[in-house]
Amino acid sequence: MEKDWRLLLQKQNQLNKVIETNQRTKQYGLFLSKRDAELILEERNHALQEEQRVEFGESITLKIINEFCGSDYIDQSNYVTTVVRLQQIFYLYKNEMNDEITDDELLHFMNEQFEFICYGDLDYLEGTCLNIFSQAIRAGYRGYRSSEGRREYAGFDEVKRWDYELYLDCLKELCWR
Repeated sequence: MEKDWRLLLQKQNQLNKVIETNQRTKQYGLFLSKRDAELILEERNHALQEEQRVEFGESITLKIINEFCGSDYIDQSNYVTTVVRLQQIFYLYKNEMNDEITDDELLHFMNEQFEFICYGDLDYLEGTCLNIFSQAIRAGYRGYRSSEGRREYAGFDEVKRWDYELYLDCLKELCWR
């Protein structure tokens, strides 16, 4: 009986902490209802089970919300589903990277790619950016430690990115025809 009481208290405490993130996220037009927070925590537990992980201390959910709430690609309509998916991706890649990278390093890397490489595409984040980066980490790359996971992807990116100067040259050429 005492164990059940402790679990209920722990769940309520986690729920309250997730709902408290509304104080920070409201400036971005993001809000979680009690049901939204319950769903996010249920999905977190499912992701932990799926990836056979245990979480001690502060929930990664709070860190994800705080890291991603300012994203140009998250709005109220996709907020809950994006947080749920980011949790799943996070736990998957903590395993894929053999826990070599800290939570904060992985979150910084994920957020930067989500914003500037993937432009909000979670499939591209998971299937390309994090896949390539995790291969490098498993192969022994440790350069991310000095940057805390920031500005790391350019060295591994296999896709030719937008070139502003080339765009201007082509535009000038088209305009002068």
